[in-house]
Amino acid sequence: MNQIKKTLKDSAIARWIALLLISLTMFFAYFFVDVVAPLQTMLETGYKWSPEVFGMLGGSEFFLNVFAGFLILSGIILDKMGIRFTLITAGLTMVIGAAIKFYALTAGFADSALAGWLGSFSTWVPASAKLAFVGFAIFGVGVEMAGITVSKTIVKWFRGKEMALAMGLEMAIARLGVFAVFRLTPIFADSGGPSNSVFWGLGFLCIGFITFFIYTFMDARLDNQLGENPAESPEESFRVSDLLKIIKNPGFLAIAGLCVLFYSAIFPFQKFATDMLASKLHIDIKTAAAYFSYFPIGAMVLTPLIGYFLDIKGKGASMMLYGAILLTISHLIFALVPSDIFSVPIALGTIVILGTAFSLVPASMWPSVPKIVQDHYLGSAYGLIFYIQNIGLLLVPILIGWAVTQSNPGVAEQIVAGVEGAKYDYTVPELIFAGFGAAAIILSLVLKRVDKKHGYGLELPNKQ
Repeated sequence: MNQIKKTLKDSAIARWIALLLISLTMFFAYFFVDVVAPLQTMLETGYKWSPEVFGMLGGSEFFLNVFAGFLILSGIILDKMGIRFTLITAGLTMVIGAAIKFYALTAGFADSALAGWLGSFSTWVPASAKLAFVGFAIFGVGVEMAGITVSKTIVKWFRGKEMALAMGLEMAIARLGVFAVFRLTPIFADSGGPSNSVFWGLGFLCIGFITFFIYTFMDARLDNQLGENPAESPEESFRVSDLLKIIKNPGFLAIAGLCVLFYSAIFPFQKFATDMLASKLHIDIKTAAAYFSYFPIGAMVLTPLIGYFLDIKGKGASMMLYGAILLTISHLIFALVPSDIFSVPIALGTIVILGTAFSLVPASMWPSVPKIVQDHYLGSAYGLIFYIQNIGLLLVPILIGWAVTQSNPGVAEQIVAGVEGAKYDYTVPELIFAGFGAAAIILSLVLKRVDKKHGYGLELPNKQ
């Protein structure tokens, strides 16, 4: 008579505790990602950061991941060295990068020899911004490494169970960090400037590192029960042929393309959304940040529900299509509704539409990847998707910052000079975001066709 061996992941309590630990770290990471997003005007007037420089800061998070290939390396490290090693490495990297970014905004740096040296070349970019780029790029290596590791961790604990629900809950907790940043960052900045906001973000990341560390004990116990050692297991060894198999997979290519288009219309938008709402609604920055803070709330509530639906009923590819449609509609509203009739209810309604889109696509996208690629190079597959995504997230904030300046000649100089009523018009940037959404609609249709042809099961339920 065969006996079924029970492991830690067969305990619902243990599964959800493990999820909570890794999700808390991602909450703090998401907070730091957008920690200065509501402070664009304050950075422009106090630190002389133009919209292009502000956009470059957003793009710098992804510089090393793209040009130095750190995301692909992160996926390889995850598959070869295992979850625990990669989580600790990711946590330390985030903290180090955040500390450098914090130092860049302090008075101590402004008076240092390093600031003088950095300010001696490319004078149109302030020295504080240059060092902040370096710190944010290092942080970006850690946060993206953490992202792919958390995705594989959830698959490890929840495959065959509530996997999409678990991924949805993790994303919901992480997005609560976005809500918190748009609520708390202006308050922190009021009592100490942008550097105080970044300091609080750094402190939160230190707490997040501790939760990652605590989780590793649970992971070690589960591996002992399963009789696994990822660092020694031959099937976990990295092979270049694995990357070639992933790249040749049409389902992977469709999801990766959809990922970069969708996230390029979300994350870069978050960095400019506060100033856009303030300009279009004729309100102050703190009020605009408070309005936009509701954006992740809809996603936070809906994503776990959508994940539960995907576990029970399926329809993952269809959900991605619906999300892309809503994404496009929301940005077209921001772009085309004239300012004189663009009211607070319209703004909040559009934010809700965008938040719904932000629920549909990620909640269905990430649980779909294990259906398309094999387990032993799942980390590399997530790493490749995040790498492709990072190309867009590197370039799009720079593009948007350039578009803001080019479509508003002379406005940047007026804002720096303190001219009352000077503001940017965001019609052109919003049309660019809507264009990404339209392309995502087309690729979603392609994904549905590829799924039907190859039988990946993206429309089938996750729960067995």
